[in-house]
Amino acid sequence: MSALIQSLRPNQWIKNLSVFAAVILTGQLFNSSAFFPSLLAFISFCLLSSSSYLVNDLVDVDKDRLHPVKKNRPLARGAITQKTAIITAVILFLVGLFFASRVNSTFFSLAIIFIFLQYSYSFFIKKKALLDIMGIALFFIIRTYAGEIASGYHLPVWIMLAVIFLSLFIASGKRRSELYRSGRSTRKALEGYNKSLLNFYTTIFAVCTLICYAMFTFLAEPISFGGIIHEFLVENYPAALDRKWWMVTLIPTIFGIMRYGQIIFEMQEGERPERVIATDIPLLASIILWGLMIITIIYVL
Repeated sequence: MSALIQSLRPNQWIKNLSVFAAVILTGQLFNSSAFFPSLLAFISFCLLSSSSYLVNDLVDVDKDRLHPVKKNRPLARGAITQKTAIITAVILFLVGLFFASRVNSTFFSLAIIFIFLQYSYSFFIKKKALLDIMGIALFFIIRTYAGEIASGYHLPVWIMLAVIFLSLFIASGKRRSELYRSGRSTRKALEGYNKSLLNFYTTIFAVCTLICYAMFTFLAEPISFGGIIHEFLVENYPAALDRKWWMVTLIPTIFGIMRYGQIIFEMQEGERPERVIATDIPLLASIILWGLMIITIIYVL
């Protein structure tokens, strides 16, 4: 059972937290009519993602046995059988779509597109250079957009652009680290890349991420204060209500991009971004600080 749970890759469910972006950044986190559909969307995408991970491992089982890290995956090392993996993948697929149907019809349609693309990635997309990076990024974008559909609230356009370029930055860094650590033999798509090209992709997408997020902080509509500190600001510092409060969140954002760049270029550790995000203390600290700033600005001030 532990091997089966491991094959579902619950550590990668962190990617699906992006479905909550819409309710958090629009101030609707405590609005049950927006939060609970987002929670169902999160559960649905976790189940569908795990189904796709099993399918991916089934497709790559022979190659994984030759990979220095992936050879330890449950299916590759023989801890679970292929029959068990197939049955589990089908069950997760059906249950995931059931939860999706409980959100709304539009989200259900998007969930079908999401899992179809996930399966397509395992069989075809990941084998093609450029398409594989765009595919990885597309899944991040779909998750964020799914949060909008589930909650009914929409993110500012500059945030969506930042998500797009951040996804491409992470995907490019993932491929770069794979190329540097394992060479081209472990993944067919890597045959279409060289180190200079991936350096270029990683750098330009990092720059675009910072620019788009900076534009969001500068051009976003003024904060509609209504938190516990609102009356204090009105009485003592009324001019503070007109400040561009979002711009303070640039500090952890810039540090986070710089730190992740350091991880990619100096440490060659971008192959598993979900592990990096969860274990690298400076990067994790910047994410937590950014989150606390956002929560404070929206829900406390």
